[in-house]
Amino acid sequence: MGLSIGLVGLPNVGKSTTFNALTKAQNAEAANYPFCTIEPNKATVPVPDARIDELVKIVKPERVQYSTLDFVDIAGLVKGASKGEGLGNKFLSNIRETEVILQIVRCFEDENIVHTEGRIDPLQDVEIIENELIFADLEVLSNRIERLKKQAKNEKDAAALLIIAEELLEFLGDGNLARNFPKANTEMFEQLNREVRFLSAKEIMYGANVDEDGLTEDNAFVIALKEHATKTGCEVIKLCAKIEEELIGLEDDERDEFLREMGVEESGLEQIIRKGFDKLGYMSYFTAGVKEVRSWTIHKNSTAPKAAAVIHNDFEKGFIRAEVIAYEDYIACGGENKSKEAGKMRLEGKEYIVADGDIMHFRFNV
Repeated sequence: MGLSIGLVGLPNVGKSTTFNALTKAQNAEAANYPFCTIEPNKATVPVPDARIDELVKIVKPERVQYSTLDFVDIAGLVKGASKGEGLGNKFLSNIRETEVILQIVRCFEDENIVHTEGRIDPLQDVEIIENELIFADLEVLSNRIERLKKQAKNEKDAAALLIIAEELLEFLGDGNLARNFPKANTEMFEQLNREVRFLSAKEIMYGANVDEDGLTEDNAFVIALKEHATKTGCEVIKLCAKIEEELIGLEDDERDEFLREMGVEESGLEQIIRKGFDKLGYMSYFTAGVKEVRSWTIHKNSTAPKAAAVIHNDFEKGFIRAEVIAYEDYIACGGENKSKEAGKMRLEGKEYIVADGDIMHFRFNV
């Protein structure tokens, strides 16, 4: 299941450093000059889930499998990218292939690290990036409208789509993101988005890259970014990319102690992965046995047969029933057998909507 989050930002904001730390591998060159990342780097990372750790303590399996996310480190954008400036159009097409945008925003001062705009201003950085997304959307939408005008002469559906496309064109032209379009939840907009794949319609998270002091107390840059995010319905996750990179290779206990000394409960990267997973509209259920404890990724509000299909299509085709134990019951009882003895295991049919964290076994016949 391709769950892809694209890391975007201006050059030298800490994007590739964040990617290095995120993937726990030095496979994205971090250099103090623009365009050091030319081809998008891709990596698959596990989604942190303390529930799996608790299941492992009880089951003691031979192996463990977490849910995963794909992260794509996309080269730094610059003003004019939508017109081909820098390495523009290629990067914009890379963004189009991702589901969620994580915009790394520089929220620290360091005279040794150059900024392409010559100053530290998170809101202006955000504006530059998002304007390029909007400009790219305006171009593809304008082309689509021209085709719709021809189709609308003979096709009723095309005429209806043309109306909303022209409304959206005006909305984008006023500098607004497509994700904030008043009709963004309508079927007509969704149809248009499937055809065009608007960059500015994607979910956006801001990664506020701060220095060490900025982790414990919000600086003026972070405060301004959070105020902007509140207005636009986006989320801000604070991290120090430099420190996150230092955490690479530490044992879990050492890492946790380091974070506690910093006054931080959870690393910024763990928050990014966990919240990104949620932004994509996914959740996990578990299978737990001595061979393997595994997290399976499904869409929220999936039925039991659809959940079974991620293991194997035959599980959905021949679905009979699901044996389900709620995560809280499984932990409280101390495992599957004790949960059954306590009457906590349920038999669920085809209409059952899987709950986040369910421990499940499927009965099927093909």
